[in-house]
Amino acid sequence: MTVIRTALAILLASAATAHAKAPDLVLAIGGEPETGFDPLLGWGGYGNPLFQSTLLKRGLDLSTQADLATDWTLSQDRLTWTVTIRRDAKFSDGTPVTARDVAFTFNTAETSAGAVDLQVMTGAEAIDDDTVRITLEKPWITFVEAFYTLGIVPAASYGPDYGRNPVGSGPFRMVSWAEGEQLIVVPNETYYGPPSPFGQITFLFTGEDAGLAAAKAGVAQMVSVPAQLADAIPPGFHAVPVKTVDNRGLSLPFGPPAEVDGRRVGNAVTADPAIRRAINLGLDRDLVVEVALHGHGTPAFGPADGLPWAGTDDCTAFDLDAAKAVLDQAGWVPGPDGVRVRDGRRASFPIHYPSSDATRQALAETVAELLRPLGIEAMPVGGSWDAIQRVMHAEPVVFGFGSHSPYQLYSLFASRMAGVEWANPSYYSNPQVDALFERAQAADSLEASFPLWSQAAEAYGLKGDNAWAWLVNLDHVYLVSDCLDLGQTQIEPHGHGWPITASLAQWRWTCD
Repeated sequence: MTVIRTALAILLASAATAHAKAPDLVLAIGGEPETGFDPLLGWGGYGNPLFQSTLLKRGLDLSTQADLATDWTLSQDRLTWTVTIRRDAKFSDGTPVTARDVAFTFNTAETSAGAVDLQVMTGAEAIDDDTVRITLEKPWITFVEAFYTLGIVPAASYGPDYGRNPVGSGPFRMVSWAEGEQLIVVPNETYYGPPSPFGQITFLFTGEDAGLAAAKAGVAQMVSVPAQLADAIPPGFHAVPVKTVDNRGLSLPFGPPAEVDGRRVGNAVTADPAIRRAINLGLDRDLVVEVALHGHGTPAFGPADGLPWAGTDDCTAFDLDAAKAVLDQAGWVPGPDGVRVRDGRRASFPIHYPSSDATRQALAETVAELLRPLGIEAMPVGGSWDAIQRVMHAEPVVFGFGSHSPYQLYSLFASRMAGVEWANPSYYSNPQVDALFERAQAADSLEASFPLWSQAAEAYGLKGDNAWAWLVNLDHVYLVSDCLDLGQTQIEPHGHGWPITASLAQWRWTCD
């Protein structure tokens, strides 16, 4: 309750100066970043970085728009990006943004743990105050994703404490951050873009129930809620469901049991293509959406449904009889307790989920029930992310992904990404997929690469290896004050990073 009392005090104080043109907002739309607001450590990778500018940005229709950059070109050999930046940009401390800052950001991020797809960069160099040249060791078309997600930091003042005291050229500057409680931001007076319509924004770092309580108490004007709370709309609020590519899927360890680099990898049950195929055929995804998400989502058949790089018609109809036939033909026969057995091995495995996530728990429990008629025993197991990380290469996990870039497909299915932090947790490997990914990365443009990513989906997806069992695409549901008009919203990526703020510049307060 400390957070709510603090925010309420803020609102009462602001009420005494209600003549101010820009009203204040209090939002409870997600947790705080563990490493702070440092883009070199991952901040902004899934949403609006708030404090920093990026070279490019995506419009509400996901079209490319200029931000810091005024011109960007890729050389004919696809090894050199030349970027010109605007001359009127200043950091919130009043110092100008130059190409030196851009080069510093990219060069420093390349060696940082949170860097976005900078593995093929050989270096970034400021040619003059307005122009930076970035060179690559080989053609890598998804490198451009860093232009959208990597916030530019000041070379002169960047240091170890930057994430807790960010200086940037974005639309907001930090006033204070009480870790675990709240963040207060105000408009950046030096920002080159349109000014924020709000004088101050407070982000509350509450749990889901506490966020809803803040809305009911009149403290918060917008809260994000899971599907289980989406219909608990307080008086004076309305629900805004936002379509996303924020998916949830069941990883299926691809190979037989083994030890790789000291890790337990592979699973004797999910390594069987028949098991993976039967799971995908035997899951009624419409029912999963209704039961686990209370209808607030759509069935998922891949990690990029509806995006230009998804597989063509990569979906499968629910067919329980066909799923059973696949298992029968593969020699998995029902045992005395109904669980199928082959060569003395039961078709049984745990499904891990983070115990702090009610949605993933509901998905794990629903999937377990739906697999029971197939003769597959799935046992939901809640735990910490540390515990999940220890078993995720050998046992199924309910994971969440979703990106505006096809690079996510590379991170999930390229064999060289197996075991790299959270990438390719199932140790999936298919030389055909790897070859298509390499061709996609060598394409003349991002648009030209889309058919190759799509072709790869035919191999790893439902028409091929059934490498994962994708379950649902979430609706991000926000409970919003009737006085707050969000306007058009963007199709949102995975929920890290407050993606709803991508449209913040167009939000309007409609009440007196």
